[in-house]
Amino acid sequence: MNNEKTLKVLHIIPYYYPAFNFGGPVTLVHYLNRALVNKGIDVTVFTTDVGIENKVKNNSEVIVDGVKVIYFKQKSFLRFLSRSGWNFSFNLIDSLRKRISRFDVVHISEVWSFSAAFASYYSIKFKKPYIVSPRGSLYPYTFKKKIWKKLPYYHLVTKRILEKASLIQYVTEDEKAQSHSFLRLKNKPVVVPSGIDFTEFSALPEKDELKSRFPFLKGKKVILFLSRINWIKGLDILVESFKELAGTRDDLHLLIAGEDLGDGYKEVVRSWVKEGGIGNMVTFTGLLKGKDKLMAYTGSDIFVLPSYSENFGMVVIEAMACGIPVIISDKVGLSKEVKEYDAGIVVSTKAENLTETLKTLLDNGELRRTYAEKGKKFAQYYNIDNVADMMIRAYKELEF
Repeated sequence: MNNEKTLKVLHIIPYYYPAFNFGGPVTLVHYLNRALVNKGIDVTVFTTDVGIENKVKNNSEVIVDGVKVIYFKQKSFLRFLSRSGWNFSFNLIDSLRKRISRFDVVHISEVWSFSAAFASYYSIKFKKPYIVSPRGSLYPYTFKKKIWKKLPYYHLVTKRILEKASLIQYVTEDEKAQSHSFLRLKNKPVVVPSGIDFTEFSALPEKDELKSRFPFLKGKKVILFLSRINWIKGLDILVESFKELAGTRDDLHLLIAGEDLGDGYKEVVRSWVKEGGIGNMVTFTGLLKGKDKLMAYTGSDIFVLPSYSENFGMVVIEAMACGIPVIISDKVGLSKEVKEYDAGIVVSTKAENLTETLKTLLDNGELRRTYAEKGKKFAQYYNIDNVADMMIRAYKELEF
């Protein structure tokens, strides 16, 4: 590769920023692309308009924070396959066919979508190297959920996408170890973590702002859950653990921040809270963004993410960056790194394990401060500028 040449990257993803309802990965991919552009990489995103609340200009290029993005109009089929169905766009396919030869590298995020299938097909046809970022979808635990619909599609489409890729990018060592061996992939794996933009955390709200906003929190130790509300996040573990704690003390409050996926799971969690007799000690805040999200982090005493499966855990790094001690399950992709650097506490997906750990942290202010400091230092590794440099090195390993 000629080092003086501007590297042109085509990023293919089925839904994109600001489709916030699809969770952290949407934001993380945009952070990466924005940082790559700032470092001189020419990035174009092909995506669809699925999940975009505000109307966007379809089928033509727009600039989003310096990133060139085309939101293609899409049609949804086979909605029983997923919450958004199989989003299909003839315009996206036609643009891939006509424009893919202009790029040096194709970067495919997600593997269970039409966009990934056609991006792989045209990359092979036009002899373009491509990277696949499965973003947790190939974990054995995740893969085996609803395997009746995934296995046929895997053998018909996804297997070829993966096997023909020049590189498979995982975001944690745990994801690489589990996914690559599970599917017996032979192509080269690389670990490039997700990253966050630390400028968002340069002016944090004061710790007492949360309790000023919600006076009923005054005098309480606040336990925070902030993520999408669905079965995989381990909220059954958290509610059971909190119910046990609430039975012996009245100085606690649980904040559950986030929205469900439109499948009614949030109401299931509400029913557990009501049946457990802890309704007056639990608040559902809904989706928090911007300053409200930062206020929840800085005003809470402990952050908990007890997921049954979690590819990366952006919210863990955000909580650490805000100076709050974290407890995560050993199924969170970052758990090995967190444990190795003692940056937080890692527990099993058992309510009794979480309960004992929460008791220890709640009753030991010095220990909370220690983990807050360690976590803040650990989080710096995931600065998006560092991550963008890692990704550029991965791109430059490819033969154009």
